[in-house]
Amino acid sequence: MTAGTTVTATAPPDMAAWPPLDDDKRAPGRQLLDWAAAGDGPRLCLVRGAEGSGKSTLLAWLLAGTVGSPGLTVHATVPSEGLTTETFAWELSRQLGYGALSPDRLLGRVGADERPLLLLVPDLHRAGAGPADLPSAAPETLVAELLEPLLALPHVRAAVEVGTSGLLATHSGAAVVDLGETAVQGAERASFARRLDLGEGDDRGTGQASYADLAAAVPRTADDRPDWSRAPAPVRRRILDAALRAEGQESAVRGLLTDPGFLVHGSAAALTATLADERIPVPGRLREVWRRAAPELTAYHTDSAERAALLHAAAVGTDPDLAEYLRPLAAQHWWSAEWARPALPVTALALIPGGESQLMASDATGRLWTYDVEGRTGAPLTASPRLSDEADVSPSVHALPVRPRSLAPRDARSALLLDGSDALLPFVTEDDPTTAFALGRIAEHHGAAALTGEESLVTALGGGGAQPHAVVGDRGGSVHVWSLGEYEDVPRSHRVHEQPVTAAVCMDTADGLTLTFSAGADGSVRLWEISAEPMPVPVQQRPHRTTALTAADTAVGPVLAVGWSDGELHLWHVLSGKVRVLPWLRRCDAVALTPEGLLVIADSEGLCAVELRLDVLWES
Repeated sequence: MTAGTTVTATAPPDMAAWPPLDDDKRAPGRQLLDWAAAGDGPRLCLVRGAEGSGKSTLLAWLLAGTVGSPGLTVHATVPSEGLTTETFAWELSRQLGYGALSPDRLLGRVGADERPLLLLVPDLHRAGAGPADLPSAAPETLVAELLEPLLALPHVRAAVEVGTSGLLATHSGAAVVDLGETAVQGAERASFARRLDLGEGDDRGTGQASYADLAAAVPRTADDRPDWSRAPAPVRRRILDAALRAEGQESAVRGLLTDPGFLVHGSAAALTATLADERIPVPGRLREVWRRAAPELTAYHTDSAERAALLHAAAVGTDPDLAEYLRPLAAQHWWSAEWARPALPVTALALIPGGESQLMASDATGRLWTYDVEGRTGAPLTASPRLSDEADVSPSVHALPVRPRSLAPRDARSALLLDGSDALLPFVTEDDPTTAFALGRIAEHHGAAALTGEESLVTALGGGGAQPHAVVGDRGGSVHVWSLGEYEDVPRSHRVHEQPVTAAVCMDTADGLTLTFSAGADGSVRLWEISAEPMPVPVQQRPHRTTALTAADTAVGPVLAVGWSDGELHLWHVLSGKVRVLPWLRRCDAVALTPEGLLVIADSEGLCAVELRLDVLWES
């Protein structure tokens, strides 16, 4: 489901380019294909029919044929069975390239999206999850809260499978592909996911099975506990809904919600809907932990260790008991959370140069903190008063409120700051006129340059290196590297980007090279070794904005971490060019990486440290 531009076809598409259809499906297939290819017809197509009539087959056929087909792009396909408004919105926004967004934010982004969007919505009549007396259990809620508002946007078109229901029947002018109201004798129900061979398992006999029957199908461990890792996929997907329908449902639901194995292997969409009901008692702070992890847990994750790592990361620092239960399984993955410092919004983060393994961070109030990294606890070591208090900054810094959005530490007591007002400011905590002069000189250099031309306005700041450096990026796309360990009159500079620089970082390698990595507003990430010319092509180019950069020389060589505005976090092995995507719970606002492979991620909810298994990270 890739993003692109839907082009109005000038002639009917050639069905011979699509996979073959049975004779009885060719006419409705032609009808659906003609609707999808037409740019000026009805924007809604209802695919109707009884169970077993081939509705899912037809939508899967349309999608399969568009792969590599010029002129027709399906921008997103969201199988709706078991989804609520919220979980549907997360999946749709992921596929559209926005990252997981709430329904309201999704509507805003789609409204601003310039692409004509074509959506497929299979199994709408099976949408809904959670307690039956809540609106979230009914597909009509998804229609009213999200699908109707989406279809009100003039550039959105959708083919929607509605079964024999009346969903969207009042939508004026909709096209209808009707496969018949009579169930096909002997037909086996096939979900859209299985039509695409996504490994979802066979649902036969589980749709309305009782909780007792489903529970009996779960294998047991040697000590007679449910072994959810070996349970059939349809059972894992449906057992929570069955528990909500069961007599004495309180005991059945409580048994599932208190089982960490089920939290890792059960339906994330069903768990999300159930835990949204405040009437249902939950152990510890599970509701808070799940809410934090749910947008990513509801993505398509087949690796149970990865799901455990995500849920464990959300529990660390919030629910110690749940975190401890999940730790052994999370530790089997190629990353797992080490510690967290929640409830302290962090706006800037950097590793302090030298051998003390400390971090410097700025919070939203303008206070600088240092944290221990070597002890793997994340314990705060020092905290300055707010930077607007004159006694705690060098005389060269004005006394107006300072809110750093990035920083380049010289040591634990001094740093160069980029304020929210785009001003470079020196920070020195002690009477150190030499350091104050050196940092003030850098700030004055760029301040004076900005007065001569807008292209010299500072837009990014980063640090790094065994010997402390500051990397300054500007609106004109140039990168300027300063030494913070010794006085320099001018920096080493090069125009690396065609667009303004949005993030920058540098690192020293074991063989004496100084590498700078920078990101531009056009979504490019560039590499420059400061004694040579920049690489002629970006190391990565994406249609998203970079939110954070960090780099370190590790035991496996230089590693670059890149955070993106769609929530993805990419880990690059610089020498081989291999990349691994680390699924994360939220968009990261700042990152720092130690040479030992500890990745510290900062955002509006605080800090979380992730241990990377560098020896296996890029193996698969």
